[in-house]
Amino acid sequence: MKFAFLADPLDHFKTYKDTTYAMMVEAARRGHAIYAFQQKDMALEGGTVTANVSRITLTGDPDDWYRADAPEAVQLTAFDAVVVRKDPPFNMEYIYLTYLLELAERQGARVVNRPQAIRSHNEKLAIAQFSQFTSPTLVTSDAARLRAFHAQHKDVILKPLDGMGGTGIFRVREDGMNLGAIIETLTANGVHSIMAQRFIPDIVKGDKRVLLIGGQVVPFCLARIPQGTEVRGNLAAGGLGVAQPISERDREIGETLAPVLFERGLLLVGLDVIGNYLTEVNVTSPTCFQEIKQQTGFDVAGMFVDALEKQ
Repeated sequence: MKFAFLADPLDHFKTYKDTTYAMMVEAARRGHAIYAFQQKDMALEGGTVTANVSRITLTGDPDDWYRADAPEAVQLTAFDAVVVRKDPPFNMEYIYLTYLLELAERQGARVVNRPQAIRSHNEKLAIAQFSQFTSPTLVTSDAARLRAFHAQHKDVILKPLDGMGGTGIFRVREDGMNLGAIIETLTANGVHSIMAQRFIPDIVKGDKRVLLIGGQVVPFCLARIPQGTEVRGNLAAGGLGVAQPISERDREIGETLAPVLFERGLLLVGLDVIGNYLTEVNVTSPTCFQEIKQQTGFDVAGMFVDALEKQ
């Protein structure tokens, strides 16, 4: 089979932990042809979606890990699957990307995750569809509502709706220190909607990444544990990743969401769970494959490529 990965620049990959790299390695091990391109390589010409795509050969050297052939302009229908692995920010350029990929789908391309499903599942707001698993949550740009939410719950998290890796996340305790300034900054004085959630003390045990692949729940998660005085568990914010079997509550959440999201065209989803609560539904480029395999031996990339081949 021929798999094309729509990703950020390959030279930026940290191969010791990069999930897209793990996918490529597993696919290549099975004899599949690997290709790569970026959003900037795409074009809509004469009504057809094409991209300047390079075939990738893996070297096995983690420091100089690939060789790329000269790019060729091809239709995305030429591949058995186009795997979307572009990181946020989920801005208008990302929206335009989903439009192009959706056009390619109509022309016969197989895109994973499906572009319309990515577009319809904001990674913060999607939790509202499964409110039985969430802590008290407010989404608004109105400062008065945000202040009232804080007054009710005393200890809250405030965050933008389009961030990743823990960027722009603030905790405001009962004393309300800097609440006004944080609201003004995150909402741009009432222009942008943000999310407020009641603080979940179980964050000290980790912000768990629960992976769903092909409508099934991966049996291990990665608990990303905040370090020092940091409130964020994100690995990009310095969190310590500890793999562990999923809990009964994790499984309940995962098994409820997995078939629903898979039916909507989301082959790979990364749920964020703190304590007993669902906090995010990640659909753009979920990670943590390598950390789970390194610590438990469970081959997450193998499970993913199995699902990809079935697609």
